[in-house]
Amino acid sequence: MRSSFTKVAALSSLFGLAAAAYPVAAHHSTTMFDREKTLPLVGTVKELHWTNPHVAIFIDNTSGQGASPGLWVIELTSPGNLVRSGWTRTVLKPGDKVSADIHPLRDGTKGGALRKITLVDSGQSYTYNIRDQERRTSSRNTANDLTLVLAAPA
Repeated sequence: MRSSFTKVAALSSLFGLAAAAYPVAAHHSTTMFDREKTLPLVGTVKELHWTNPHVAIFIDNTSGQGASPGLWVIELTSPGNLVRSGWTRTVLKPGDKVSADIHPLRDGTKGGALRKITLVDSGQSYTYNIRDQERRTSSRNTANDLTLVLAAPA
């Protein structure tokens, strides 16, 4: 009797976890973004929402080149993924002047997925993609390593 109860409890738990995971998997679709297009934004950060499941940057776009002026909502990955790729919650602050490349929403509303953002004053760039950030960091480290090798005494 005890063994049957254990099996039923284990199977119920397994099905419960599988059912709970289904909406999470469905949530992470990015088909709303047009990955074939990249639009430039230039403007001022109005807000940064550093929350799960996705960080959002609100940019007041003042450039008319490719993207209409006004407030744009830019979606990124989760805070955890951003931290692993070099971001902190204080990288962007309201009032920062930025330029950004985004994949726009397919429906034409003022929003998109971040490709890259650059702080105008410092020139520091950040990507939303962990792999892109790793490639940038790796190439910088390789350049530093080469400099060290070339500068070493013979």
